[in-house]
Amino acid sequence: MKEFINASELKDMILCADAALHANMQVINELNVFPVPDGDTGTNMSLTVNNAALELRKKDFINVADVASTAASGMLRGARGNSGVITSLLFRGLSKNMKGLETVTAPQFSKAMKAGVDAAYKAVMKPAEGTILTVSRLAAEAALKYTDNGGTDLEEMLDASLEAGRIALADTMNQNPVLLKAGVIDAGGKGYITIYEAMLRCLRGEEQAPAEDPASASEEQSVFEKFDTEEIKFAYDTVFIVRKTVNKDLDLLRAYLDSIGDSLVIGEDDECFKVHVHTNIPGNALNEAQKYGTLETCKIENMRTQHDELVEGSAETAEPAAPEEPPKEFGTVAVCAGEGLAELFRELGVDTIVTGGQTMNPSTDDILKEINKTNAETVFVLPNNKNIIMAAEQCDPLTDKKVIVIPTKTVPQGISAMLNFDPSCSADEIVTMMTDSIKQVHTAQITYAARDSVFDGHDIKEGEYLALLDGTLVGSCPDFDASLSSFVPAVEKLDLDPELITVYYGADVTEDAAESTSESFASYFPNAEVSLVNGGQPIYYYMISIE
Repeated sequence: MKEFINASELKDMILCADAALHANMQVINELNVFPVPDGDTGTNMSLTVNNAALELRKKDFINVADVASTAASGMLRGARGNSGVITSLLFRGLSKNMKGLETVTAPQFSKAMKAGVDAAYKAVMKPAEGTILTVSRLAAEAALKYTDNGGTDLEEMLDASLEAGRIALADTMNQNPVLLKAGVIDAGGKGYITIYEAMLRCLRGEEQAPAEDPASASEEQSVFEKFDTEEIKFAYDTVFIVRKTVNKDLDLLRAYLDSIGDSLVIGEDDECFKVHVHTNIPGNALNEAQKYGTLETCKIENMRTQHDELVEGSAETAEPAAPEEPPKEFGTVAVCAGEGLAELFRELGVDTIVTGGQTMNPSTDDILKEINKTNAETVFVLPNNKNIIMAAEQCDPLTDKKVIVIPTKTVPQGISAMLNFDPSCSADEIVTMMTDSIKQVHTAQITYAARDSVFDGHDIKEGEYLALLDGTLVGSCPDFDASLSSFVPAVEKLDLDPELITVYYGADVTEDAAESTSESFASYFPNAEVSLVNGGQPIYYYMISIE
């Protein structure tokens, strides 16, 4: 019988949960119904919990309160995607209810689980059932029921909680019509069960906390001060991990990456491979690698910018820093991927850019760093992706600045919002103008299917072109022109008569092909003014703003 958990045990339980999420990341990812390549649930939850594990490994603890607090703080800052944010909120509730405790009993743990669920539901504007929220709520209620009936054994409590959680997870298919059509359970709910199954195995002594971080890999460090910016032949330091879905030798990939960059290192095991390369066309590297599997994590950094910042930092150390300008009233931060899009946002007045989007959802801490770099009292954040909004919203209590998140779900919405940003107005007026503007923007996107799927009546095959309008699938087929023309009836169905169409083409699209696509849109919608912009974005061949 286990009546309490001490600090060391709770730490090991969370480390085991981290290892289990890492091991089951692809299994959870594949439960995502929509086949668009994105920052999948398993990846986001794993990276979120891993950030807590990294913090926990740094020291020993004498009470469970400090363990829970450290884990919650790590998850909050490392939260990626909606599933990662919800996971961090579930552990934040645990932390608040364990405050001041040296050890935790079953009744205390069950109440902490319920507090975490309450925090998660409160943070989600429109909580949907048949999700991780449902699974965690019913699991917590079962834990409470066990302890309210006099139960004191922590192992039995978690066992009862998991039994209810597994039933709830199986039922998510019936609660969500999209899951039912696809015949899968909820990915976030599966992640939650994975966490608590690992924690229970650890508590029972069936599993030991790994001595090393399972997600760790050596990162190359570069010293930029030794050379000038002009000496950097390839600008983007690109690091990513791909989970294999095909059994193919990597020699062709290695040869291709070597032809578009340098400093190439590829590490490989039976399930995945990690790439490090310096290149000027990171989008090409990502798309070529995805012929071998599913992109799990990605980090792209501009080495010229890093060099300039480090040199400036060295100069500041050697000489007294110039007085900082007083902060302005309002500043802006935008999330995007692609140098063309980043430059456009800068031209529109955005102060700092967070590199990220599909396949690479930035963490709360990534966004927070750029907020703190912005020399303004109030900072407006444009997430430009529906799976980044919640992570951005977590930044407000972590900084002295006032943070206002404008809920832009696409880059074209973010651009429209910036066109309507007027720093001479009040904060409330700016919010109204920016949010009103994004309602007028419809976003068309062309990408590719990351996996075989059946979605909303479409039988989708891996590699097919996918045509999306405002996030809704309007066409899928192997022929690009057919995918492009599928937007016409979709736009007409919305009773739209577009006046302005802007075509942003991606890193893997030639200028000639982009011009052809632009001309097609001009023929489809002859009353609209059509313009073409090199966005340089990965993943999406085209992002098209329709106003």
